[in-house]
Amino acid sequence: MNGRQVKIYLFYCANSVDSKELNQRLVGNDDELKAIPLPCSGKIDIIYLMKAFESGADGVAVVTCKFGECKYLEGNFRATRRVGAVETLMEEIGLGDGRTLITQVGEQGMNKVVEEIDILRQKVRSMPRKLFIEDESELDKE
Repeated sequence: MNGRQVKIYLFYCANSVDSKELNQRLVGNDDELKAIPLPCSGKIDIIYLMKAFESGADGVAVVTCKFGECKYLEGNFRATRRVGAVETLMEEIGLGDGRTLITQVGEQGMNKVVEEIDILRQKVRSMPRKLFIEDESELDKE
């Protein structure tokens, strides 16, 4: 089970993350990573995060700019609260906690971000694969 491929949706602030560097740093493994730029991490919404899981994501990461340096003042704080709300919701409905990550680009640049995304991948890899049942006939199989 530890060798299975995982699907991670990565939402990131386009003002603080260089998409070319991000793609270069996260390439090179068998996991499926879908990177989605946002004009500000504060634009992320609980519905988008849950829709990512409904669409087959095993985990979701949100990368914000450094606290205190948001171009839109407090977008990174809003993103942090929303990711926390989704984490709580996932735990409450029994889909497991630890499937979300909120991280920020800081003094270490992308090094910390890539390291935390790798930790999320490993954590999610050990969790059950199927989160949502799309077809009621699949209920009989479980």
